[in-house]
Amino acid sequence: MVDQRDYYEVLGVERRASSAQITDAYRKLAIKFHPDKNPGNAEAAARFKEAARAFEVLSDADLRSRYDRFGHAGLQGGRQHDFNDIGDVFEAFGDLFGGGIFGEAFGGGRKRSNRPRKGRDVFCQLSLSLVEAARGATKTVAFSRHEACGTCDGSGAKKGTTPQACEYCGGQGQVIQTAGVFRLQTTCPACRGAGSVIREKCPACAGDGLTEEHVERRVTIPAGVDSDVRVRLAGEGEPGGNGGPPGDCYCVIEIEEHPFLTRDGRDLHCEVPITYTQAALGATVDVPTLDGAKPLHIARGTQPGDVIRVRGLGMPEVRGRGVGDLHVHMHVEVPKTLSPKAEALLRDLAAEEHAAVSPKRSSFFSRLAEYFQGSAEKPDTTPDTHEEA
Repeated sequence: MVDQRDYYEVLGVERRASSAQITDAYRKLAIKFHPDKNPGNAEAAARFKEAARAFEVLSDADLRSRYDRFGHAGLQGGRQHDFNDIGDVFEAFGDLFGGGIFGEAFGGGRKRSNRPRKGRDVFCQLSLSLVEAARGATKTVAFSRHEACGTCDGSGAKKGTTPQACEYCGGQGQVIQTAGVFRLQTTCPACRGAGSVIREKCPACAGDGLTEEHVERRVTIPAGVDSDVRVRLAGEGEPGGNGGPPGDCYCVIEIEEHPFLTRDGRDLHCEVPITYTQAALGATVDVPTLDGAKPLHIARGTQPGDVIRVRGLGMPEVRGRGVGDLHVHMHVEVPKTLSPKAEALLRDLAAEEHAAVSPKRSSFFSRLAEYFQGSAEKPDTTPDTHEEA
């Protein structure tokens, strides 16, 4: 998923900025990066659309509240515009572009297009275990989207009635305003560019023409997916406009934490505890894998922190280009308590190695007292360098 800049940063305003400050900041950026002022400049076009996205969210009280609480994740599945091209921006904010923001500087704005528009995408989250992510799975996902109202067939008008041509603009969706020697074309304030108005609204959809529906779909997850990967369900998003195709649904994958294995790309890691005798003498121990516990040989003289690499026991690459490895990290455990026999054997081993170990019944504090007592009783053997005058 592509990281998105903070919308307040995009507009260059503080998080406590007022609506007027947000609008003013957007106006300045829209003028700066307007396509008519920057013909053929792809970066300016991208900034122009980015500013439009930020303005759409921060100028709406509900969207702004969700964004302040949850960031970009709080906007997933909403009904914001996609702004796939410049025309989408003009369609969303035609009244701004046709009036005082650009006016005479850019020819009075652009006419609202009736071209087919693809519907907006929707999002849902899908949790998978690490094993499911490694093997692939088929899951049922649930999400909400808008569909054409069954009562009014998507017209928004009460059954038995139809939308009427807007009298204010004559069904054009645009009006011409005269300001001195300038003629400015703006979006019709009565019908908001639709060219028609609904006199009697459908009670089922309140004139919107759409109703929110709960949808369940089966989705096939390929082997090797990782967290934040998006699996696309084509055509399962919001309905398009003016006969355009519907949007898509994107299932955002979240991998659940495994009790023993951690993932690093294609590789898996685990930590296996062994005793110091196993580390010194070698052993065969069971280690966790995606297929359950499997035996692993530990070589003599294994050191704490050593890592044994087992090839081919990691995660598959999602495009089928190989499998990662399992990295087994050795953790040598030292017992906190010993049986009398085990302690005697270890003391014999220490004597064999000529290793200094703590006396059997001498505590740290008693040994510390003996040390300082011994230091106090030692005579001062420092040579006297004082010479008489």
